[in-house]
Amino acid sequence: MNLNPLMIFVTVLKLLLYPFSILYGAIMWLRNKLYDSGVYSSVSFSVPVISVGNLSTGGTGKTPHIEYLIRLLQYEYRVATQSRGYKRRSRGFKMAGDQTTAFEIGDEPMQFHLKFPEVAVSVCEERMTGIPALLAERPDTDIVLLDDAYQHRSVKAGLNILITDYAKPFYTDHVLPFGNLREHRNAYKRAHAIIVSKCPEDLTETDRKEMIAKIRPLDHQRVFFTKIQYGGCFDFFSGMPVPLQPNQHMILVSGIAKPEPMLAYLREQVAEVHLLRYPDHHYFTQNNLEEIRQTCANWKEQHPVMVTTEKDATRLALHAETLKSWGVTILVLPIEIAFIQDKPVFDRMVQDYIDSERLNSEPQQENFQEIF
Repeated sequence: MNLNPLMIFVTVLKLLLYPFSILYGAIMWLRNKLYDSGVYSSVSFSVPVISVGNLSTGGTGKTPHIEYLIRLLQYEYRVATQSRGYKRRSRGFKMAGDQTTAFEIGDEPMQFHLKFPEVAVSVCEERMTGIPALLAERPDTDIVLLDDAYQHRSVKAGLNILITDYAKPFYTDHVLPFGNLREHRNAYKRAHAIIVSKCPEDLTETDRKEMIAKIRPLDHQRVFFTKIQYGGCFDFFSGMPVPLQPNQHMILVSGIAKPEPMLAYLREQVAEVHLLRYPDHHYFTQNNLEEIRQTCANWKEQHPVMVTTEKDATRLALHAETLKSWGVTILVLPIEIAFIQDKPVFDRMVQDYIDSERLNSEPQQENFQEIF
């Protein structure tokens, strides 16, 4: 048998990391037990709080799901969001404003701010202090959406939505650093709803039933399935719609966790796509910009079009003048989600939670029920 040296190295490395996974998993188990038993308490607030998060380290598609919730709620309620602001160049609580950039609040919150200017977008590492600061700034807030807060147990989220990737569901994964889970897979029991994201177009009813059986939802939990849905491209500078053309040659500039689905989609739509891949949440350097510019120049005869994600666009906007000087068409491709069946059920679940929470607006200390 011909063994790949890289695969051997990765396997050995994982085996060496396994004891650390046991230690980290034990620490997280103890932490959860302290919350479940009431030693540590969770704070609830006078407004409904919906948390969207995951058990893994990223790449499940939280951002488009939060945007789905914003679209669902923004015309009836005053919606606010709060994120950590991963890789931002600031600390503490920050509200998005007219002069805000991705440097100050991070790329995903910046995306929310640009797409939904009526939404109060904030960031804070500690949600227990961040939410009161948000409500002090925007006392008319009706609902708070927490981005990536599943592990923030100091905050009592009335509706916990857990997202897991169809290609890498949490029940097949392991705790860090051996795997990619932030806590033991049994922590899924805290969720009120579980969304299996990035499902294939040809997902069958049998596929859904098999996955639900492996997830093993509790009686109070509902499992939903969503797929990626791409919107229409728009110009990076003007925001005007620009349709894709089958004869286009494109350079996809991506600094997201998993660009493969977008790459596959574009290759179905245009003649050729070249991927320039950077780390998730990456702030582009001058060397990166030169690499991108040189790639465009090398493809000059093909009249290349540069395309990127909305999240990457918030960071590329920090170099807008440089990009404009290249004279290259730059497009932004939005990513959305669509429910595979049961959309009305999900929408009703969210609305029912909000209705029930608004009946009682007094802040109080509450503890999570025991989940293990």
